[in-house]
Formats: sequence, C-alpha cells, structure tokens
Amino acid sequence: MIRVLIADDHQVVRQGLRFLLSGEPGIEVAGEAADGEAALDAIRALRPDVVLLDLLMPRLDGLGVLGKLQEEGLAVAVLVLTSSADDQHLVQALKAGALAYLPKTAGVDQVVEAVRAAARGESVLQPAATARMLRELRRAAADPLAQLTPRETDVLKGLAQGRSNREIARALSVSEETVKSHVSSILAKLGLADRTQAAIFALQRRLVPLDQALGQ
Repeated sequence: MIRVLIADDHQVVRQGLRFLLSGEPGIEVAGEAADGEAALDAIRALRPDVVLLDLLMPRLDGLGVLGKLQEEGLAVAVLVLTSSADDQHLVQALKAGALAYLPKTAGVDQVVEAVRAAARGESVLQPAATARMLRELRRAAADPLAQLTPRETDVLKGLAQGRSNREIARALSVSEETVKSHVSSILAKLGLADRTQAAIFALQRRLVPLDQALGQ
C-alpha cells in the first residue's frame, strides 16, 4: 500500500486529490496539510511513502519543506504538484530532492502514474518540464545569481547590509531558523565559505546601494 500525504493550502485541491487517489487500488491517503510547517509535522508523525507537495504555501513554502527534509534526513518521495510556472522553482525543487514536478493541470492518469513511480523511487517529468529545466540550468550556468530563489536573493541583500539573522528574519517576516537555512543554501549554491564572502559577492553584483552596504 502506497501511503500518500497531500500538502496544499487550498482545501478544494486537497479534497480533489483525496477523492482522486482514494479510488486507486494500492494507494491510501494518510493525511493532509494546509501549510509547510504542518506538512513537516505530518511527515514526521505519519511517515508517508509519497508527499504531494505544493510549492506556494504559507508559513513555509515547498522549497523550504524540501530543505528541511534533507536537513533531517527524512526519507520520503516528494512529488511537486503546483501552479507555479517559474523555471527556477522547477530546478530548485529537483535539486532539493523532488522526484517529479507536475502542474496542477495534469491529468488524473499522470498524477496517479507519478505517485506510483515516486513510490518506486523513479522520477517522472513531462517533456515541457524537462525543456524548462534544461533552459534554467543553462541560464544558471551563465549567471550564478540565477541559482538563487527570490527569497534567497532577499536574504543575500540583508547579508550585504550587515544584518543579523534576526534582523533579516524580522524584515522578511520569517523565522530565524528559515533565514539560517537560506544562508546555508546561498553559501552552497554560490560556492562561498561564509557570510562575509556572501556579502562581498552581493556588493560586487550591486544587489544593494553602497551606502547601505554592511550597515553603513
């Protein structure tokens, strides 16, 4: 039996997916979550085989959930099902461990097939998603900043301004732990050693005016 967790902030979407999957042999909906933090709690408690994960959720977005799963070593197959058409989101989700990336317009058969494939540890990508991923990878190779999510870019700007994690968290209305996770991701993606190097990188790329640099 494949146990599935549905994580989406729209109740109608959750109900639709539950109805769709509950009628499939060998698949059981183990639970639902309406935001990223609740999704993490449910994954820890229920240990599902597959998570249907939306990227655009309150409290903690889908990319944040994927990051936390990697940090905690939680072994679960993640299938991203989202309305986001952002190429960068696609690449970041796959880099963060998602096995599949489907639009919410995907057909019933596609979703079911992707759930079964994810449970087997296999990746399923539509041809359009594959093309988007290749396009974004080429763009990221040409511009290191393209590897960062919009939120990570905001955090990088905060580093360039000499702000602490607490100050950045307050400015962005997120938790300090989330900022800390973003900083680690920024350093890894850009191949930098510490916050100082990140700040210098941001200044070289002119992400903030010089009169705001390092708290000046």
